[in-house]
Amino acid sequence: MGFNTTYVEREPTRAEVDALKGVTVVEFGTPWCGHCQAVQSELAELFASKPDVRHIKIYDGRGKPLGRSFRVKLWPTLVFLRDGEVLARLVRPDEAEMRAAFDSIA
Repeated sequence: MGFNTTYVEREPTRAEVDALKGVTVVEFGTPWCGHCQAVQSELAELFASKPDVRHIKIYDGRGKPLGRSFRVKLWPTLVFLRDGEVLARLVRPDEAEMRAAFDSIA
């Protein structure tokens, strides 16, 4: 598990994400998005502090079904899940919001 540096273009289905056991953070964004780039170092640090948290980094875009199922409209959007249940959803989060969300999943 841990932090992923590369966005995957082949997204899992919503059913596959909902079936994941444990804590997962799904990050929606693109490599060229300035807002996405701005949070990467902080995300890497937060994932390093929580090695048991799975990170799925999705290259999102218009019409992508997984992003739409989580109502993604702006990047980055972080969706925190435990056993497929949404715990938190952060849109263009700042450092404090990300820290609070990571602390809440412990």
